[in-house]
Amino acid sequence: MTRISRPVVVLGALALILSGCGYDETPLPEDPAPSSAAPPPPLLCERDSVETDKRSYAPGSVDPADLEIGDGSGPRTLRVGVSADTYLMAAANPEKNNRIEGFDIEIVTRIAEEIFGDDFNPGRDIEYRVITAGQRIPLLEEGELDMVVRNMTINCDRWEHIAFSAEYYHATQKVLVRADLAEPVDADGDGVEDETQVPDLAELRVCAPTGSTSLDNVAEEEPEAVISPAPNHTGCLVKLQNGDVDVITGDDTVLAGLAAQDPYAIVPEVQPQLGGEYGEPYGVGVNAENIELAAFINQVLEDMRADGSWQAAYNKWLAPYLGGPDVNEEGAVQPEPLYGR
Repeated sequence: MTRISRPVVVLGALALILSGCGYDETPLPEDPAPSSAAPPPPLLCERDSVETDKRSYAPGSVDPADLEIGDGSGPRTLRVGVSADTYLMAAANPEKNNRIEGFDIEIVTRIAEEIFGDDFNPGRDIEYRVITAGQRIPLLEEGELDMVVRNMTINCDRWEHIAFSAEYYHATQKVLVRADLAEPVDADGDGVEDETQVPDLAELRVCAPTGSTSLDNVAEEEPEAVISPAPNHTGCLVKLQNGDVDVITGDDTVLAGLAAQDPYAIVPEVQPQLGGEYGEPYGVGVNAENIELAAFINQVLEDMRADGSWQAAYNKWLAPYLGGPDVNEEGAVQPEPLYGR
């Protein structure tokens, strides 16, 4: 990162006292004004405020060769923390030699392409590290990773430890149901029941990972729902397939992956309002001091908006299960960025 050196202000001067030589006393010059204004105070992050927690750094035009990436011990690589079991977002494909692929990987690849240019070789230039959700922040703080692209929600608590790009995907909490429970509905009022909706959750058995906020949101929305947690979403899918639960709740990106693995499970188009008004804004996490990398990533995201590659990635991976803009109003289009941090 470029360091800004501050000018040294001379506070005293050597006075020469000459007597009897015809010299008039010369007054000392006034202290010069500072050459630059003091840096603005850090942006305060108000919890549950979309105006502050999602603000990132304005896109930067730094030379990619000057970006601080890699550990400096060998060939320059981009070290990226990802998932390997979040189907459609980042999952190992056994039919392709366990190569990790998905929507998040499309974002990583485009960033790396812009860093390494015409000589980009994904097998050489990207070092993927499969990490858990709990490892995301510590590994960035310790400098073990250059960035994390792992369906990571931007929020104030995390800004205290790391930095984020602008929002690259807007997830919302949704509900996946057994196909036989999805209710036909005429959502657009044209007289045709061509969409489905989530049934009343009262007395239905609802699964989400133990300790997740998703279950709290369901309990608040429908106190009569029967909460039946599992260690993770994969465990919830097993319970659904065994008939032990009726619905699964979580981020729409996760549910899309579950629906893709089970032909008898769907994410209905018409959903209850769960999880508050702000949803789950995903950002690329970087070390708190690597602001230039965050700004560079923001320029890449702007380029993906301009050339349609973000939309192409969404259409390829998520649209078949979450729908287009007419159904997935916020998630199916690239989020508008907020800058000014």
